[in-house]
Amino acid sequence: MARKKIGRKKHVPQRTCVGCREVLPKKTLIRIVNGPDGVGVDLTGKAHGRGAYLHDQRACWEHGVKGALDHALRTKLTEQEQQKLLTFFDRHIAEASVVQKGAEE
Repeated sequence: MARKKIGRKKHVPQRTCVGCREVLPKKTLIRIVNGPDGVGVDLTGKAHGRGAYLHDQRACWEHGVKGALDHALRTKLTEQEQQKLLTFFDRHIAEASVVQKGAEE
């Protein structure tokens, strides 16, 4: 009698949002990287450098910029880098969430 094959569940990498400390699947978070070119958003998830993750929520980004990213990336964010991250959130993430909410209604 042949044995049934037991299917394995695929491993889903987990990461922690530095803004709210919630653990979620890696693909649902946005990676911020401290790389050779300075601090920036890594949309590919593969850029070289030390990375940290944030939700797509304004509160998490504000908390991250105020100090949580400094600790996680082992650096001190400049005023310009902080402004760059918040501008990225306003332009790309805030607009995307408005579009998604509009599609649901």
